Amino acid sequence: MQAVDLARVAEWMQDHVPGFYGPLQAEQFEQGQSNPTFRLDSPSGRYVLRRKPPGKLLKSAHAVDREFRVQSALAGTGVPVPRMLAFCQDDAVLGSAFYIMEHVAGRTLVEPDLPGEALSGRAAIIDEMNRVLAALHSLDPARLGLSDYGAPGNYYERQLARWTGQYRASETERQPDMEALITWLERALPADDGQRTLVHGDFRLDNLLFAPEGAECRAVLDWELSTLGHPHADLAGVLMQWQLPPGPETRGLAGVDRAALGLPSDQAFVTSYCARRGIDGIGNLGFCVAFAFFRMAAILQGVRKRALDGTAANPEKDLKLGAYVPTFAAMGLEARHGYG
Repeated sequence: MQAVDLARVAEWMQDHVPGFYGPLQAEQFEQGQSNPTFRLDSPSGRYVLRRKPPGKLLKSAHAVDREFRVQSALAGTGVPVPRMLAFCQDDAVLGSAFYIMEHVAGRTLVEPDLPGEALSGRAAIIDEMNRVLAALHSLDPARLGLSDYGAPGNYYERQLARWTGQYRASETERQPDMEALITWLERALPADDGQRTLVHGDFRLDNLLFAPEGAECRAVLDWELSTLGHPHADLAGVLMQWQLPPGPETRGLAGVDRAALGLPSDQAFVTSYCARRGIDGIGNLGFCVAFAFFRMAAILQGVRKRALDGTAANPEKDLKLGAYVPTFAAMGLEARHGYG
């Protein structure tokens, strides 16, 4: 667990969080390691603190200020988020920027085959995931005060340049499949079709918090990668995750008899999403899924670099995650032609 000066945090919260009083106790969540996240317990209630990690960071990474802004804007919409309470940009308090939000009671479901859930429960949970994703992409960023939340222009062109740069900045050894995937993506880059919505950037089952019982989504978490961009990137991210092997580490559905478990096929999930958004279909989905694999490989390379540099929250775990970079690159190459 990373050290947090609870006395300093409590002193700051006393001045900035209405109704708060200490003392504080803290427990770090296993989830949210990119931006370390802590449950705070006090006599006045339970809170969550999310902060930038310590050490030298890649430019534009770990933007907790953006997380705070987007979740504040989403309050009261059809996309559930925790209530934002206070943001601290003064590094002198904790060593890096952080924010405080309400603690939402619920359960995190890590594996998409949903072990332990009833047949009907699995179907309802994945359908709720689909509903929230479509609701997010149906929002008008301008009405939320987020018209400047992302740069203009071709989203995929911008993202490809950004993540190639991030990958190069954290590269530790040459990966031939990653080089081939980057080259293909650059050549296959689609023209801008004008679609521009709020995108989460890491929309997957374990970033949703569900009611203690039932399928209701209580909160969408981990908005670090959110921006204005192409909605199909979020959809492709879901499909990308499902191509991985099942299990608590890889969290995929490869080889799973989905029908027997009450889970939708990729096509059924896409069809439901399109129906909710009132669109006819998804073009160029193979490119979108291949890009999703590339971006995740770039992210994992950053995780690996932080572990090697000694700034990771859990170096052993992060080195293990970083070892998946060549796997994601290879699967990105395979995905190019897998979706028509």
